[in-house]
Amino acid sequence: MYSSEYHEHTLAGPAICAGVGIHTGARVRLSIRPSASGTGIVFVRSDVHDRDNRIPATAASVTQTTLGTVITNAEGVSVSTIEHIMAALAALGIDNAVIELDGPEVPIMDGSAQPFVQLLDRAGFRRQDLPQQVIEVLEPVIVTEGDKSAALYPCDRFEVRFEIVYDSKAVGHQIVDLEITEDSFRQELASARTFGFVHEVEALRARGLARGGSLENAVVIDGDDVMNPEGLRYDNECVRHKALDAVGDLYVLGMPLKARFVGIKAGHSLNNALVRALLERPEAYRLVTRAPALAAVG
Repeated sequence: MYSSEYHEHTLAGPAICAGVGIHTGARVRLSIRPSASGTGIVFVRSDVHDRDNRIPATAASVTQTTLGTVITNAEGVSVSTIEHIMAALAALGIDNAVIELDGPEVPIMDGSAQPFVQLLDRAGFRRQDLPQQVIEVLEPVIVTEGDKSAALYPCDRFEVRFEIVYDSKAVGHQIVDLEITEDSFRQELASARTFGFVHEVEALRARGLARGGSLENAVVIDGDDVMNPEGLRYDNECVRHKALDAVGDLYVLGMPLKARFVGIKAGHSLNNALVRALLERPEAYRLVTRAPALAAVG
């Protein structure tokens, strides 16, 4: 669907899941539902009744990127940790959907995007009448912060290259470089889990965060060792998860990308800075309405 269809898509029906927020530790019920063409991705806080509870997943809505991507509306209603479900929506080609949840944080599930891919598969997909638009990057856009960087380059498809370096032997120097299609996302990125180090988890819990984090929803590293008894799902699972995050963070642009993303030691903050840098340079991109190539005549 991601590469072969030229119209917007939504879901064929609703699907529901439940889990805990990795930072709040609170149980959250989430449902994803079809919506009309042109809606985009909209989160709805069903537990908020005294003000506007709809938060569009747009670049302008992103208000925090420290431990995940947080979106907030004008009334101050927010939803955090949206990146994994956003990555699944992007890769499976869902343009329009309403995501209802009864808490402030998307459930972490197993720490990857795989449960959300399964949720979308259960709902099914429906083609809509409106042709799909794509953001085509025309000039390089680069943001840096010390030795970290995130960039978008012109490309005739959507590619992601990510590189990380950690002192821990459990991670070390890892690189992933992929064309992002529905198939490649399902096979190479979707099941890669979020990761963290024991000393970081302890510091976060001292601040009242990471209350829902466990070996069931994150890869936890202690020095040079992976603490999860089952080990890693890929030898380079950590960098694959960083690439997954980037796919989700970039989807606040509201449409697919025709570009090559290159991230070096980047995270949610630089990913969002890159989105904003792109939008601030209208000469660096154009919107293209997707259409099938016409066969030559004559």
